[in-house]
Amino acid sequence: MGRTTKDTKGVSRRTLLKGAGAAAGMAAGSGAITGFPAVWSQEPKVLRYLGTAVNQADDITRKVKADTGITIEYISATTDDVTKRVITQPNSFDVLDTEYFSLKKLVPSGNILGMDARKIKEFDNITPVFTKGQLPNGKVIGDQGTAPKKVMFVEGANSTKFASGVTQWVTLIPTVYNADTLGIRPDLIKRPIESWKELLNPEFKGKASILNIPSIGIMDAAMVVEAAGLYKYPDKGNMTRAEIDLTMKVLTEAKKSGQFRAFWKDFNESVNLMASGETVIQSMWSPAVTAVRTKGIACTFQPLKEGYRSWASGFCLSKSVTGRKAELAYEFVNWFLSGWAGAYLNRQGYYSAVLSTAKANMEPYEWAYWMEGKAAEKDIKAPDGSLLEKAGSSRDGGSYDDRMGNVACWNAVMDENDYMVRKWNEFIAA
Repeated sequence: MGRTTKDTKGVSRRTLLKGAGAAAGMAAGSGAITGFPAVWSQEPKVLRYLGTAVNQADDITRKVKADTGITIEYISATTDDVTKRVITQPNSFDVLDTEYFSLKKLVPSGNILGMDARKIKEFDNITPVFTKGQLPNGKVIGDQGTAPKKVMFVEGANSTKFASGVTQWVTLIPTVYNADTLGIRPDLIKRPIESWKELLNPEFKGKASILNIPSIGIMDAAMVVEAAGLYKYPDKGNMTRAEIDLTMKVLTEAKKSGQFRAFWKDFNESVNLMASGETVIQSMWSPAVTAVRTKGIACTFQPLKEGYRSWASGFCLSKSVTGRKAELAYEFVNWFLSGWAGAYLNRQGYYSAVLSTAKANMEPYEWAYWMEGKAAEKDIKAPDGSLLEKAGSSRDGGSYDDRMGNVACWNAVMDENDYMVRKWNEFIAA
């Protein structure tokens, strides 16, 4: 891609909020709050970071500590348990790293704060995928499910309602996103895989797996149902009860026939299943494919003709975070968007919310491989420095525009009464 900062702009916050009292918000991380610097300068800079392990890495904690002095204390949990903890223990974390699909449960709880866009230095440069539902090149992408643009803004810092338009208060400051598909072992399958319906192909009986996270797993199932021509959903990511029942009936029948080897919830589980050969086709995340490849094992993040299921995550604060702790949190979020972390996560297959700063922290040949779909001019290394791909190889799915431009839907909406979750759990227990 190689676009300039101007090309990657989303909503112009500075223009929109001009004259809206910018002086009311101090720039994050400056530490210059009148009357307190002598006291606060002696306090340790510590943030409790709640999230799944996907965006967490020791390298990131070491780098943020070196650059800002902030110590990150990770609290890792599964996707569902992160949501439960926000609802039941809002004082147990400072910074929350979560996905946009969970917001329809989290925002009404009142346990998270809206983020002030005026304090985010790179907000104007966040990709319009989040603010407009389109690529930087202007192409509109699929928005079934919880597309970020639908839940991006709230009415105020303490609001429990989504805003109908753009405001200065943001639900999540976006960090990373991706277009997900199936992972396969091409060395064990030895034929082309082109459709989501292959997940339930009896050819792979006992060798398939689907992830055990309701709002994501049911979307993979819906992609399979549509690909098999069994039903056409008006919105796969916001199903009616009848559509949920239909989808789970298809999955349950497949399970009873012995189609699935496992139902994974943990990143490492998915890696181990594929690396061992226990599964040859399954729901998978891009960095998990990266992890399998670094073991020297063939694994493909397979493009499929029906398109990708997309997801996105970002940061917000616990309602209990105020004062100096809040300023530390903004300092951390600004650091995260400044480029080093974005480049690090790009190297494991994600996309940074601020493409311009990530690009500035990557070598040109890396950017060409990961973002432009070009053959690697040099060996491609994983974030830990291990060999990922040899020179001459190209990334699965092509360029950023190829992948994100073929998004069919986003992860499912969390329904208030948890009907979907209940039906999913019945399927797992069946």
